[in-house]
Amino acid sequence: MSNEHANLAPVAPNAQRLLWAGFAAIFAAGVGFAIRGGIFDNWGKEFGFTATQLGAIGGAGFTGFCFGIISGGLIVDKVGYGKLVLTAFVLHMVSAFVTFGATTPANAYQMLTIGMFIFAFANGALEAVANPLVATLFPQNRTHYLNILHASWPAGLVVGSLLGWILDDKMGLNWKIQLSLYLIPTVVYGLMFIGQKMPKSEASQNGAKFSEMFKDVGLLGSLVGCYLVTLFCSGPLGLPASYGYGVAGVLMIAVAVITKFSLGSILLFVLFIAHAMVGAVELGTDGWIQNITGNLFTSEQGKFLFIWTSAIMFSLRFCAHWIEKNLKLSPVGLLVVCSILAVVGLRLASGMQTFVMALIALGIYAVGKTFFWPTMLAVVSDRYPRSGAIAMSIMGGIGMLSAGLIGGPGLGYSKDRYAAESLQQTNPAAYQTVKAAAPSKFLFLDPVNAIDGTKLAEAKEAKAPTDAQKAIVLADQTGDRMTLKADSYIPLAMAIIFLGVLLYFKSIGGYKVLKLEEQAST
Repeated sequence: MSNEHANLAPVAPNAQRLLWAGFAAIFAAGVGFAIRGGIFDNWGKEFGFTATQLGAIGGAGFTGFCFGIISGGLIVDKVGYGKLVLTAFVLHMVSAFVTFGATTPANAYQMLTIGMFIFAFANGALEAVANPLVATLFPQNRTHYLNILHASWPAGLVVGSLLGWILDDKMGLNWKIQLSLYLIPTVVYGLMFIGQKMPKSEASQNGAKFSEMFKDVGLLGSLVGCYLVTLFCSGPLGLPASYGYGVAGVLMIAVAVITKFSLGSILLFVLFIAHAMVGAVELGTDGWIQNITGNLFTSEQGKFLFIWTSAIMFSLRFCAHWIEKNLKLSPVGLLVVCSILAVVGLRLASGMQTFVMALIALGIYAVGKTFFWPTMLAVVSDRYPRSGAIAMSIMGGIGMLSAGLIGGPGLGYSKDRYAAESLQQTNPAAYQTVKAAAPSKFLFLDPVNAIDGTKLAEAKEAKAPTDAQKAIVLADQTGDRMTLKADSYIPLAMAIIFLGVLLYFKSIGGYKVLKLEEQAST
């Protein structure tokens, strides 16, 4: 065996089995996510939800993931991977029964929100296992293998979207039947993990204390997570802002005590902020893209475009090592290029008028977003081996929490706002008849009375639409285009941040993978 191949060899004989078990677990999450995104219109029609309400339901899926991956990451090195996988498996089953309890407009919002939260919590717990496990199994080629692991996500999106297209658009089956199909890959990953011996992280093997593993996160890194926790308390939980600040304060005090008032790594703090943007632009957009493209074109074409972008992601994530080796791009350089492509793709998508243009614009966006999530995890694992699973899990949690609290609801609010403003300008009388009773709110922005979901569906389905109904549909499409344009500013900010990080590494001699002893000496 050559030295190169020896250096890239896995550290355990069952490494491939564990890699594909993790692949199956995240695949199950992708299937559930895609099907859920495809039935948003079913929920809006059946229960009368606004876009902001639908965004909040989808957001529960992200916030649940956040709490699952962070809590899992904090304990996984202590309780073991196997117990965490079993917990996730049980929660996946429970989530099905809760979600299917949505039967009336009176209980639907609560049941769907709770069901999505439990489902996503299980997904997060699984990723708290899979990310550090793969990083440990393939220490010299983490970018490549973490991208392979996360190729399962777009693979699940493709399969879930195809199932939605066939079962919803073609067969018209109930949304509950569609959503239940994620239980099949759930059983598969459970069987693949059974009886497998799993290695410990480098930090865990060396007996690192929890306080030492948390030091790199420190007060700065915790500040990013705590801010998102305050949004969670005041948003999905509906608590007064003071409660959220109180919870964040308690968490910050706990971190200060645990780490002995360690400030944490400034670089890791910056990466956490960047990953919050990754979550908002990648997963937040994915949660809405079928709905948006389905409005601009047809529901069937919307699903095909989602499959198209997901297939691009799936294929390219197997090419990370080739890109690093042949294009001479470091992981951070790759992130810079991807951010720029995402900006270009979203700007083009905001003006797409034909299906061919949609294929091109969203194809560029898909190439851009492909490497964001796994490459960010690889950078953290490469640079902070002392943290074990903790820094990776907190980063994943921040990304998902941002997607749930900022990306999903934010895009829903943007869609509501721009659509309402457009209709007010083109047909004020129609707006007065279709505006929702309760205003849509998002963070500190002004409330807006959106277009009611049921009345919007009536306008779209009218066989002989009135002038008012035509104006409603056109305003909704304008809202979609303006939302994509606003969305493009997020990867623009990411490009600036990653360029700064790239220059930082250039100033210290370039990017390299650190060993535990090397980090300890820095």
